[in-house]
Amino acid sequence: MAFGFFKNLVDRFTGKPADWDKLEETLIRSDIGVPMTLQIIKELQQRQEKITVKEIVNVTKAHIEQIFSVANPKLRPLPNRPKVILMVGVNGTGKTTSTAKLAHLLQCDQHTVMLAAADTFRAAAIEQLKIWGERLQVDVVTSEYNGDPAALCYDAYSTAHKLNIEFLICDTAGRLHTKHNLMQELGKVVRTIQKHDKEAPHECLLVVDATTGSNALAQAREFKQAVGLTGLIVTKLDGSGKGGIVVAIQNELGIPTRFIGTGEQSGDLQYFDKDEFVNKLL
Repeated sequence: MAFGFFKNLVDRFTGKPADWDKLEETLIRSDIGVPMTLQIIKELQQRQEKITVKEIVNVTKAHIEQIFSVANPKLRPLPNRPKVILMVGVNGTGKTTSTAKLAHLLQCDQHTVMLAAADTFRAAAIEQLKIWGERLQVDVVTSEYNGDPAALCYDAYSTAHKLNIEFLICDTAGRLHTKHNLMQELGKVVRTIQKHDKEAPHECLLVVDATTGSNALAQAREFKQAVGLTGLIVTKLDGSGKGGIVVAIQNELGIPTRFIGTGEQSGDLQYFDKDEFVNKLL
């Protein structure tokens, strides 16, 4: 991960008097969000002594660490039934690839996994997931092109339960968060799975692209309202100067970052580690 967030603060403000407008602009551009930016500025302005760049960095770091105070436990299976993970997001965020990488991560923890190709509107997405399934040696439940994704997820649950599979990961179609009818369709998928298990989906993970910046906050807000979210998978953190958006989403919406993607290989997904993340900001 390469963020350079705090380095940018150091470069811009070392040896200079506090310019509150420039500092506010720099913090907002980092995508940590307006509310946190204003909190940081307010705390710094309340200090009587001359503000140094070290104090700016320390106060900013303290605010970021505070919102990531909750631990990020590993995914664990449920007794006697599949744990359903619903993958959601807009087009182009790397959702299908993240689905496969999450399956691999669970395999590495010695869990059994099944995939559901519920992105039935893109034949390429179905084929892509089937290729990943062959590569990872996990079963992939598919339907015909343009089939009903809710019915597919229903059937996938039945199969996973029959085979004593621990995790069922459903890769849904990418959809713009501004399209009301498509978001309603996602709600239908949730209601259909709940015919098997009222508590399902047990995890609903939004896949966001770190390079989209503040637009990811709008995506998270709409998907949370439509289906509820238990966490984020943040992609493209390997070469992005961004990363602050996960701070804004956690702070403003209470949605934790659960996983980060740093590449295209099956092993390029890891659990989010708050300490490592903050250190990478330095």
